[in-house]
Amino acid sequence: MRVASDDAGPDPDLEAVLYEATPTGVAVVTLNRPSRLNAWGGDISAGFYSAIDRAEADPAVRVIVLTGSGRAFCAGAHLGSMATIGDSLGTPSANGKAPDVSTIVGERHPHFLTALRKPIIAAINGACVGIGLTHALMCDVRFAADGAKFATSFARRGLIAEYGISWILPRLIGFGAAMDLLLSGRTFYADEAARLGLVKDVVAPELLMTRAMEYAEDLAANCSPASLAIIKEQTYGDAERDVVDASARAEKLMGESLLRPDVVEGIVSFLEKRPPSFPTLQEGP
Repeated sequence: MRVASDDAGPDPDLEAVLYEATPTGVAVVTLNRPSRLNAWGGDISAGFYSAIDRAEADPAVRVIVLTGSGRAFCAGAHLGSMATIGDSLGTPSANGKAPDVSTIVGERHPHFLTALRKPIIAAINGACVGIGLTHALMCDVRFAADGAKFATSFARRGLIAEYGISWILPRLIGFGAAMDLLLSGRTFYADEAARLGLVKDVVAPELLMTRAMEYAEDLAANCSPASLAIIKEQTYGDAERDVVDASARAEKLMGESLLRPDVVEGIVSFLEKRPPSFPTLQEGP
């Protein structure tokens, strides 16, 4: 959790997280504490979980886009001002136990995003640091605004590779590059993030949401929700399986997919040269 400890006040008149479901089947979730660069805290975590749960439960929503308001995506964990940082961290108890960081981070670790049945696309509009970076990496696809800053920062704050970033980062960019970013904690920019494969595209800031929404809307319009859900589960789950197990499981899932109407619709719409009309995502796999 990279520490964001500026003295900027809260945004009392703003909802901490904004939610919009579009007619195109995309839910846009926006972290909305711009005065503190959307630094992660209890207000954002509660609103974030609520928004994600809402999108996941809504059959009309097929894809989720996550972004930030103002100049940042999420600049790390919010610990208040320098005067209150000790209170935010807490003090060890008499038996020597560490402070309860869940009061800052929230009740869910960022990897819960990989278990969603719907794709989640990160539109990284600005600073993406610490726990903000961890959340972005747990999204399925990332777009970044030109000039956006990235950093792990953990080693430079006396912290460790938190909440699964040591699991996801090497899988995205390779072991050597991941070790560089984790050990150095250095700042890097969107263009390097693209070269490393950390983000799909870098676009002008004013075009970021247009690009992310175009991508999300294409998935929503042309991809089977059931297929998307199962492919997500396969991809993250197969990271822990060997190739024999992964292939055998894929064969079983393929047989099950042939029983769904999505396959017929996918083939017929292709042959008829029209957009597919896939059914909404049902409960279960």
